[in-house]
Amino acid sequence: MSRARTALAAALGSAVVLAAAACAPQSTATSTASAGASSGTGASAAAAACSTSSPDLYKQGQLTVATDSPAYAPWFDNNAPSDGKGFESAVAYAVAAKLGFGKSQVKWVVEPFDNSYAPGAKNFDFDINEISITPQRAQAVDFSTGYYTADQGVLVLNNSKYAKAGSLSALKDAKIGVQVATTSYQAVQDEIKPAHAPSVYNTTNDEVNALQDGQIDAIVTDMPTVFYLSSAELSHGKILGAFGYNGSSPEQFGLLLKKGSGLTSCVDQAIAGLKSDGTLARITTQWLSASADVPELKQ
Repeated sequence: MSRARTALAAALGSAVVLAAAACAPQSTATSTASAGASSGTGASAAAAACSTSSPDLYKQGQLTVATDSPAYAPWFDNNAPSDGKGFESAVAYAVAAKLGFGKSQVKWVVEPFDNSYAPGAKNFDFDINEISITPQRAQAVDFSTGYYTADQGVLVLNNSKYAKAGSLSALKDAKIGVQVATTSYQAVQDEIKPAHAPSVYNTTNDEVNALQDGQIDAIVTDMPTVFYLSSAELSHGKILGAFGYNGSSPEQFGLLLKKGSGLTSCVDQAIAGLKSDGTLARITTQWLSASADVPELKQ
Protein backbone atom coordinates (compact mmCIF):
# COMPACT_ATOMS: atom_id res chain seq x y z
CA MET A 1 0.00 0.00 0.00
CA SER A 2 1.38 3.39 -0.96
CA ARG A 3 1.95 6.16 1.53
CA ALA A 4 -0.88 8.07 -0.12
CA ARG A 5 -3.39 5.34 0.45
CA THR A 6 -2.19 4.70 3.98
CA ALA A 7 -2.56 8.33 5.05
CA LEU A 8 -5.91 8.80 3.40
CA ALA A 9 -7.27 5.57 4.83
CA ALA A 10 -6.28 6.59 8.34
CA ALA A 11 -7.88 10.02 7.96
CA LEU A 12 -11.17 8.69 6.66
CA GLY A 13 -11.23 5.93 9.24
CA SER A 14 -10.96 8.50 12.03
CA ALA A 15 -13.75 10.55 10.48
CA VAL A 16 -16.11 7.56 10.48
CA VAL A 17 -15.38 6.91 14.16
CA LEU A 18 -16.19 10.49 15.14
CA ALA A 19 -19.39 10.59 13.09
CA ALA A 20 -20.69 7.37 14.67
CA ALA A 21 -20.03 8.65 18.19
CA ALA A 22 -21.87 11.93 17.55
CA CYS A 23 -25.02 10.43 16.04
CA ALA A 24 -25.83 7.50 18.33
CA PRO A 25 -24.77 7.45 22.01
CA GLN A 26 -23.99 3.87 23.02
CA SER A 27 -22.38 1.91 25.81
CA THR A 28 -18.60 1.96 25.92
CA ALA A 29 -18.31 -1.66 24.82
CA THR A 30 -20.78 -1.23 21.96
CA SER A 31 -19.23 2.05 20.88
CA THR A 32 -15.77 0.54 20.76
CA ALA A 33 -16.92 -2.40 18.69
CA SER A 34 -18.91 -0.20 16.31
CA ALA A 35 -16.10 2.29 15.96
CA GLY A 36 -13.66 -0.48 15.13
CA ALA A 37 -15.95 -1.87 12.46
CA SER A 38 -16.61 1.57 11.00
CA SER A 39 -12.92 2.37 10.97
CA GLY A 40 -12.20 -0.84 9.12
CA THR A 41 -14.95 -0.12 6.61
CA GLY A 42 -13.73 3.45 6.11
CA ALA A 43 -10.15 2.33 5.64
CA SER A 44 -11.16 -0.26 3.08
CA ALA A 45 -13.27 2.25 1.17
CA ALA A 46 -10.48 4.81 1.17
CA ALA A 47 -7.93 2.25 0.01
CA ALA A 48 -10.25 1.13 -2.79
CA ALA A 49 -10.85 4.74 -3.89
CA CYS A 50 -7.11 5.33 -4.35
CA SER A 51 -6.16 1.94 -5.74
CA THR A 52 -5.43 0.84 -9.31
CA SER A 53 -8.98 -0.53 -9.42
CA SER A 54 -10.65 2.65 -8.19
CA PRO A 55 -14.13 3.13 -9.69
CA ASP A 56 -13.17 6.78 -10.27
CA LEU A 57 -10.49 5.90 -12.83
CA TYR A 58 -11.22 6.75 -16.45
CA LYS A 59 -10.22 3.19 -17.31
CA GLN A 60 -9.82 0.45 -14.74
CA GLY A 61 -6.28 -0.79 -14.12
CA GLN A 62 -4.53 2.14 -15.77
CA LEU A 63 -3.80 5.77 -15.01
CA THR A 64 -4.73 7.93 -17.98
CA VAL A 65 -2.65 11.11 -18.08
CA ALA A 66 -3.12 13.99 -20.52
CA THR A 67 -0.93 16.74 -21.86
CA ASP A 68 -0.81 18.92 -24.98
CA SER A 69 1.07 18.24 -28.22
CA PRO A 70 3.72 19.26 -28.97
CA ALA A 71 5.04 18.84 -25.44
CA TYR A 72 7.97 21.17 -24.90
CA ALA A 73 11.18 20.96 -22.91
CA PRO A 74 12.01 21.33 -20.10
CA TRP A 75 8.58 19.95 -19.18
CA PHE A 76 8.92 17.02 -21.58
CA ASP A 77 11.56 15.58 -23.86
CA ASN A 78 11.26 15.42 -27.66
CA ASN A 79 7.46 15.55 -27.52
CA ALA A 80 7.49 12.07 -25.96
CA PRO A 81 5.70 12.25 -22.57
CA SER A 82 5.95 8.50 -22.04
CA ASP A 83 9.76 8.47 -21.85
CA GLY A 84 9.78 9.80 -18.27
CA LYS A 85 12.14 12.65 -19.20
CA GLY A 86 11.43 16.31 -18.52
CA PHE A 87 10.00 17.83 -15.34
CA GLU A 88 6.30 17.14 -15.85
CA SER A 89 6.77 13.66 -17.28
CA ALA A 90 8.87 12.80 -14.23
CA VAL A 91 6.26 14.29 -11.87
CA ALA A 92 3.46 12.33 -13.56
CA TYR A 93 5.28 9.02 -13.16
CA ALA A 94 6.21 9.85 -9.56
CA VAL A 95 2.55 10.55 -8.74
CA ALA A 96 1.57 7.34 -10.52
CA ALA A 97 4.03 5.36 -8.42
CA LYS A 98 2.61 6.84 -5.21
CA LEU A 99 -0.83 5.73 -6.35
CA GLY A 100 0.43 2.20 -7.00
CA PHE A 101 0.73 2.28 -10.80
CA GLY A 102 3.72 0.86 -12.66
CA LYS A 103 5.14 2.75 -15.63
CA SER A 104 3.47 0.37 -18.08
CA GLN A 105 0.09 1.18 -16.49
CA VAL A 106 0.37 4.89 -17.34
CA LYS A 107 -1.28 5.80 -20.65
CA TRP A 108 -0.86 9.23 -22.22
CA VAL A 109 -3.49 11.08 -24.23
CA VAL A 110 -3.42 14.47 -25.93
CA GLU A 111 -5.51 17.32 -24.50
CA PRO A 112 -5.15 20.83 -25.97
CA PHE A 113 -4.24 23.31 -23.24
CA ASP A 114 -7.20 25.63 -23.64
CA ASN A 115 -9.67 22.70 -23.70
CA SER A 116 -8.36 21.19 -20.50
CA TYR A 117 -10.22 23.44 -18.08
CA ALA A 118 -13.49 23.58 -20.01
CA PRO A 119 -16.50 22.14 -18.12
CA GLY A 120 -17.62 18.60 -18.85
CA ALA A 121 -16.44 15.01 -19.00
CA LYS A 122 -12.75 14.20 -19.39
CA ASN A 123 -11.02 11.32 -21.14
CA PHE A 124 -8.19 11.28 -18.61
CA ASP A 125 -7.60 10.94 -14.87
CA PHE A 126 -5.39 14.02 -14.63
CA ASP A 127 -3.81 16.51 -17.00
CA ILE A 128 -0.30 17.85 -16.44
CA ASN A 129 0.54 20.77 -18.69
CA GLU A 130 1.85 23.82 -16.80
CA ILE A 131 -1.73 24.63 -15.85
CA SER A 132 -1.96 27.46 -13.34
CA ILE A 133 -4.42 27.07 -10.50
CA THR A 134 -6.91 29.92 -10.69
CA PRO A 135 -10.29 30.46 -8.99
CA GLN A 136 -11.96 30.90 -12.38
CA ARG A 137 -10.71 27.58 -13.73
CA ALA A 138 -11.50 25.82 -10.44
CA GLN A 139 -15.18 26.56 -11.01
CA ALA A 140 -15.17 24.00 -13.84
CA VAL A 141 -12.48 21.49 -12.85
CA ASP A 142 -10.62 20.15 -9.83
CA PHE A 143 -7.00 21.00 -9.13
CA SER A 144 -4.51 19.15 -7.02
CA THR A 145 -2.31 21.01 -4.60
CA GLY A 146 0.47 22.81 -6.44
CA TYR A 147 3.54 20.90 -7.60
CA TYR A 148 5.45 23.92 -8.95
CA THR A 149 5.56 27.64 -8.20
CA ALA A 150 6.09 29.63 -11.39
CA ASP A 151 7.42 33.14 -11.83
CA GLN A 152 6.86 34.99 -15.08
CA GLY A 153 9.92 35.71 -17.23
CA VAL A 154 10.67 38.40 -19.82
CA LEU A 155 12.60 37.51 -22.96
CA VAL A 156 13.94 40.09 -25.46
CA LEU A 157 16.52 40.21 -28.24
CA ASN A 158 19.96 41.32 -27.08
CA ASN A 159 19.95 44.20 -29.59
CA SER A 160 16.51 45.41 -28.50
CA LYS A 161 16.07 48.92 -27.13
CA TYR A 162 14.64 47.17 -24.08
CA ALA A 163 17.66 44.92 -23.57
CA LYS A 164 18.85 47.04 -20.64
CA ALA A 165 15.46 47.58 -19.02
CA GLY A 166 15.82 46.94 -15.32
CA SER A 167 12.25 47.25 -14.11
CA LEU A 168 8.68 46.44 -15.10
CA SER A 169 7.87 50.11 -15.54
CA ALA A 170 10.63 50.40 -18.14
CA LEU A 171 8.59 47.99 -20.30
CA LYS A 172 5.45 50.13 -20.25
CA ASP A 173 5.78 51.18 -23.90
CA ALA A 174 7.03 47.82 -25.15
CA LYS A 175 4.97 45.62 -27.46
CA ILE A 176 4.62 42.35 -25.56
CA GLY A 177 3.61 38.89 -26.77
CA VAL A 178 1.96 36.14 -24.70
CA GLN A 179 0.50 32.71 -25.44
CA VAL A 180 -3.25 32.27 -25.66
CA ALA A 181 -5.16 31.06 -22.57
CA THR A 182 -2.21 31.46 -20.22
CA THR A 183 -2.02 33.59 -17.09
CA SER A 184 0.82 35.55 -18.69
CA TYR A 185 -1.69 37.87 -20.39
CA GLN A 186 -3.21 38.95 -17.08
CA ALA A 187 0.21 39.07 -15.44
CA VAL A 188 1.32 41.58 -18.08
CA GLN A 189 -1.84 43.62 -17.71
CA ASP A 190 -1.67 43.70 -13.92
CA GLU A 191 2.05 44.02 -13.29
CA ILE A 192 3.51 45.81 -16.34
CA LYS A 193 0.38 47.77 -17.30
CA PRO A 194 1.61 48.31 -20.88
CA ALA A 195 0.45 51.16 -23.09
CA HIS A 196 -0.29 48.61 -25.85
CA ALA A 197 -2.51 45.57 -25.30
CA PRO A 198 -0.44 42.36 -25.34
CA SER A 199 -0.40 40.43 -28.62
CA VAL A 200 -1.73 36.89 -28.18
CA TYR A 201 -0.25 33.92 -30.06
CA ASN A 202 -1.37 30.32 -30.36
CA THR A 203 2.04 28.76 -29.71
CA THR A 204 5.44 29.70 -28.38
CA ASN A 205 6.82 29.22 -31.88
CA ASP A 206 4.50 31.98 -33.06
CA GLU A 207 5.78 34.19 -30.25
CA VAL A 208 9.40 33.57 -31.19
CA ASN A 209 8.74 34.34 -34.85
CA ALA A 210 6.98 37.57 -33.89
CA LEU A 211 9.91 38.62 -31.71
CA GLN A 212 12.46 37.87 -34.41
CA ASP A 213 10.37 39.70 -37.04
CA GLY A 214 10.10 42.81 -34.86
CA GLN A 215 6.32 42.56 -34.39
CA ILE A 216 6.83 42.52 -30.63
CA ASP A 217 9.61 43.70 -28.32
CA ALA A 218 9.34 41.05 -25.61
CA ILE A 219 7.83 37.67 -24.74
CA VAL A 220 6.36 37.08 -21.29
CA THR A 221 5.83 33.49 -20.19
CA ASP A 222 6.75 31.19 -17.30
CA MET A 223 10.43 31.02 -16.46
CA PRO A 224 11.21 27.44 -17.49
CA THR A 225 9.74 28.13 -20.92
CA VAL A 226 11.76 31.35 -21.13
CA PHE A 227 14.91 29.30 -20.53
CA TYR A 228 13.98 26.78 -23.15
CA LEU A 229 13.16 29.42 -25.78
CA SER A 230 16.35 31.37 -25.15
CA SER A 231 18.57 28.30 -25.41
CA ALA A 232 16.86 26.22 -28.08
CA GLU A 233 14.49 28.33 -30.14
CA LEU A 234 15.81 31.87 -30.27
CA SER A 235 19.07 33.29 -31.61
CA HIS A 236 20.49 36.33 -29.83
CA GLY A 237 17.91 36.24 -27.09
CA LYS A 238 18.33 37.78 -23.65
CA ILE A 239 16.51 36.85 -20.46
CA LEU A 240 15.67 40.24 -19.01
CA GLY A 241 14.44 38.96 -15.66
CA ALA A 242 11.56 37.43 -13.72
CA PHE A 243 8.65 38.70 -11.70
CA GLY A 244 6.10 37.08 -9.43
CA TYR A 245 2.40 37.25 -10.10
CA ASN A 246 -0.61 37.12 -7.76
CA GLY A 247 1.19 39.09 -5.07
CA SER A 248 1.18 37.13 -1.84
CA SER A 249 -0.37 34.11 -3.56
CA PRO A 250 2.30 32.81 -5.95
CA GLU A 251 1.18 31.26 -9.21
CA GLN A 252 1.26 27.49 -8.93
CA PHE A 253 0.87 24.66 -11.42
CA GLY A 254 -1.54 21.90 -10.40
CA LEU A 255 -2.73 18.60 -11.82
CA LEU A 256 -6.14 19.11 -13.41
CA LEU A 257 -8.96 16.58 -12.84
CA LYS A 258 -12.61 16.54 -13.77
CA LYS A 259 -14.87 18.46 -11.42
CA GLY A 260 -15.72 16.35 -8.38
CA SER A 261 -13.26 13.57 -9.21
CA GLY A 262 -12.89 10.94 -6.51
CA LEU A 263 -9.17 10.87 -7.30
CA THR A 264 -8.43 14.47 -6.32
CA SER A 265 -7.73 13.70 -2.66
CA CYS A 266 -5.61 10.69 -3.67
CA VAL A 267 -3.49 12.86 -5.97
CA ASP A 268 -3.13 15.48 -3.22
CA GLN A 269 -1.82 12.82 -0.88
CA ALA A 270 0.59 11.59 -3.55
CA ILE A 271 2.00 15.09 -4.06
CA ALA A 272 2.30 15.57 -0.31
CA GLY A 273 4.31 12.36 -0.17
CA LEU A 274 6.59 13.49 -3.00
CA LYS A 275 7.25 16.75 -1.14
CA SER A 276 7.91 15.11 2.23
CA ASP A 277 10.28 12.44 0.94
CA GLY A 278 12.28 14.87 -1.22
CA THR A 279 11.32 13.36 -4.57
CA LEU A 280 9.71 16.54 -5.92
CA ALA A 281 12.75 18.64 -4.96
CA ARG A 282 15.06 16.17 -6.66
CA ILE A 283 12.99 16.19 -9.86
CA THR A 284 12.87 20.00 -9.85
CA THR A 285 16.64 20.26 -9.47
CA GLN A 286 17.21 17.72 -12.20
CA TRP A 287 15.02 19.34 -14.84
CA LEU A 288 14.57 23.01 -13.86
CA SER A 289 17.84 24.03 -12.22
CA ALA A 290 18.47 26.72 -14.86
CA SER A 291 15.71 28.84 -13.30
CA ALA A 292 18.07 30.07 -10.60
CA ASP A 293 20.06 33.34 -10.56
CA VAL A 294 17.78 35.40 -12.78
CA PRO A 295 17.36 39.12 -11.94
CA GLU A 296 14.08 40.05 -10.29
CA LEU A 297 12.13 42.76 -12.13
CA LYS A 298 10.32 45.15 -9.80
CA GLN A 299 8.24 48.23 -10.48
